[in-house]
Amino acid sequence: MIRVLIADDSAFMRKILTDFFNKQPDFEVAGAAINGKEAINKVLELSPDLVTMDVNMPVMDGLNALAVIMERQPTPVVMLSSLTQQGTEATVRALSLGAVDFISKAGGSISKLDTIEDELLEKCRNAAKARVRKMPYAPQKKLSQMNTPSPSSGPPVMKRVELPVRQGLKLPGAASIASSQNSGSGFGIRRANPFLQARGKPQPPASSKVTPVTMTSAGNGAKKLVAIGTSTGGPQALQQVITRLPGNLPCGVVVVQHMPAGFTKALADRLDTISQVSVKEAEDGDVIQPGHVYIAPGSHHLRVKEEGSSRKIILGQDPPVGNHRPAVNVMYDSVAGIGKNLVAVIMTGMGCDGCEGMKKIKAAGGYSIAQDEPTCVVYGMPKAVVDAGLADEIKPVENIAQAIVEAVKR
Repeated sequence: MIRVLIADDSAFMRKILTDFFNKQPDFEVAGAAINGKEAINKVLELSPDLVTMDVNMPVMDGLNALAVIMERQPTPVVMLSSLTQQGTEATVRALSLGAVDFISKAGGSISKLDTIEDELLEKCRNAAKARVRKMPYAPQKKLSQMNTPSPSSGPPVMKRVELPVRQGLKLPGAASIASSQNSGSGFGIRRANPFLQARGKPQPPASSKVTPVTMTSAGNGAKKLVAIGTSTGGPQALQQVITRLPGNLPCGVVVVQHMPAGFTKALADRLDTISQVSVKEAEDGDVIQPGHVYIAPGSHHLRVKEEGSSRKIILGQDPPVGNHRPAVNVMYDSVAGIGKNLVAVIMTGMGCDGCEGMKKIKAAGGYSIAQDEPTCVVYGMPKAVVDAGLADEIKPVENIAQAIVEAVKR
């Protein structure tokens, strides 16, 4: 029996959700909360198996309530989101805070929620089985501020902005800094404003216990490509990985994250703001550049096509593969021919999307990295790859960025 806590300030919405769950033999409504503060108290009191959480609530909104719950008593949470820009941004923030999944209110209206009853129940059943981990609490911004990222949200630092060197002011030691910047061609050297360089490169937090990742030599890195596939729990995992990649990564990265249209852009924009690499939602015809990450847009398959010495992204809306569009298998199939210059990463997610494509990648000489079971929200996609004997490395999510960097340098 899955005991559910419903957190929503709308009595109408609470009634609809209660009716949905009460009709099912495997659900029991353990309680309800009308705001985020009450939701926290009810979680501590009732210890539900699952929480459905609205984003917009009085007293304390869903994001702050989620952050407290994940710090004090980690519990699987499914968010209820609107399809507005603010709604998608808030949803992506919630996923990065530890929410397992989300439901989009059809047409942005609660009155149409009955049209997605089956999806709601399926996602709630799956979420109840998810593994969630304790996350340090940091207060979240109000929803009206969602277009501005919070520096407290997760391990990354803000993107470094290259500024022109001001003339007429000399910083002690600046000459030696400038000299070291302009010497050699190693990828471990970042040609940046000496004032920024003097402050030191930003580091992951000490609690992550990740060795700082830097590129000491281009090697064959410029010929490489990194392809990442993930699903449930992916936004949080991507934040752990993408934000730890060095900005001077000599190759590009393509990503398939199972997510509906509209949400992948918010995910890409958020990651871009807090990462050293550049992150964008992929567009048809994009030429893959070093130090850039391209996330497949929801409802579009992503393929990579070799054109001379460059690689181009091809998007398509051909039928879903394995009920997914974008599908990891489609991306993996298109890049398998890159052979030994491909680094394929499979992370948290339900099902086995990516396993068939990984077989082709390994047959062609590619290198594979799988997320380990303890750090996966759902150990499905990586498990399929590991059980098939296709993983060259199995790493906790905090160490995957370093594993990618080392694989690119080979």
